[in-house]
Amino acid sequence: MRQEWVETDYYAVLGVPKDASDKDVKKAYRKLAQQYHPDANRDDPSAEARFKEISEAYDVLGDVETRKEYDSVRQMGYFVGGPGGGQQYVRVEDLFGQGGSGGSPFDLFGGLGDFFSGRTASRPRPGRDVAAELTLGFDDAVSGATKQVSIDGQTFKVKIPKGVRDGARIRLRGKGAPGALGGPSGDLYVTIHVVPHPILERTDDDLRVEVPITFTEAALGADIDVPTLDGKVRLRIPPGTPSGKTFRVRGRGIETAKGTKGDLLVTVSVVVPEELTDEQRALLEKLRDNGPSENPRAHLGV
Repeated sequence: MRQEWVETDYYAVLGVPKDASDKDVKKAYRKLAQQYHPDANRDDPSAEARFKEISEAYDVLGDVETRKEYDSVRQMGYFVGGPGGGQQYVRVEDLFGQGGSGGSPFDLFGGLGDFFSGRTASRPRPGRDVAAELTLGFDDAVSGATKQVSIDGQTFKVKIPKGVRDGARIRLRGKGAPGALGGPSGDLYVTIHVVPHPILERTDDDLRVEVPITFTEAALGADIDVPTLDGKVRLRIPPGTPSGKTFRVRGRGIETAKGTKGDLLVTVSVVVPEELTDEQRALLEKLRDNGPSENPRAHLGV
């Protein structure tokens, strides 16, 4: 039996009740691990000890089988081995009180059969998976990059594929917690957060941009410059273009790791001038007086 299992309440360490779900245990661990991670508390030497305590608690409670063993041991109390491997005795505390399960004592002892026989202790167990987060600039996410993440004092290189999306998870096999008794190590899962572009908006592998145009450009047509990830592109606006119309520029979106490319979607918005010169006002009034005779709001019944 592990003496620390008897002496340490891992549920209290993570701040969760004993009947907490696996999801709640993991959520509590991630929150505390981020709060007390040594990299975020360089001026607080006690944070590292607290972080190790939190990680130790999750090593036990984060594994379903290990958690069952731990709960059984905590219900039993403790046993002490006599000198020279002599007779052992077990003290059961609160078995039918506040600390007990409320069930049959035979159920409790039966659940510990594998533990005392040594079968559970000799079974290899895989290490738990570890989670990390990484924030990327928009350009790095588009072009791909190699970054580093630090977990428990270890630094790992993370290869970011070209065109990675916000919220993507990258798996590093065997970079999680080590296994027990020869079991394989867990994996490291890195969640990617991408900083938004100041002008361009990503939708899947397409990019979107809103470009203002003048009233005369919309009415008469024009050639305008439109921003892209790698410079500008010339876009022809046909005469009579309404505000809100979207044009597609093929192949100027996101290029993925598979070599495919998205498109650039350009939505134009007609800008109405807030101030007019006397000459401009006269021209617009002339246009109004000589404009189309049909009512553009006729379909509204007004």
